[in-house]
Amino acid sequence: MKPHLLPEDIETFLHGKIPVTKAMAVSVESYDDDRLIVTAPLDVNHNHLGTAFGGSLAAIATLAGYCLLWLELGDKDAHIVIRSSKVSYDRPVRGKIRAFCDRPSEQAMARFRKSYERTGKARIKLAVTIEEEGNVCVEFDGTYVAIR
Repeated sequence: MKPHLLPEDIETFLHGKIPVTKAMAVSVESYDDDRLIVTAPLDVNHNHLGTAFGGSLAAIATLAGYCLLWLELGDKDAHIVIRSSKVSYDRPVRGKIRAFCDRPSEQAMARFRKSYERTGKARIKLAVTIEEEGNVCVEFDGTYVAIR
């Protein structure tokens, strides 16, 4: 069963488990049955051009998937790692970074949970977009692995 946590509780978890999230000022805007939205301010994540640094964008997208999977799995002791990822930078981000990770289908989550319960290990693909003013700026696809 998935935990029902407030965004502040999720942020506390992230800042404790992954210290760079605090330095990047990562916060959780919202989490519901459909998606998780993770944000970070531009002022601590910019490059020499004044736009969002590509490394920050990749890190925040990776974090959004990690966090959604941790919440969906509901096992606070699970080890979740990124196995592979692909990032496409389609347009610059000039303001607040907002990463959207949609919840996988019920079927995909059921397969993931079944494998995790049966073997103590499971993998799943997640997609994250970073959007600004209704435009997709970054597309991220990652394969995550959870290990008991």
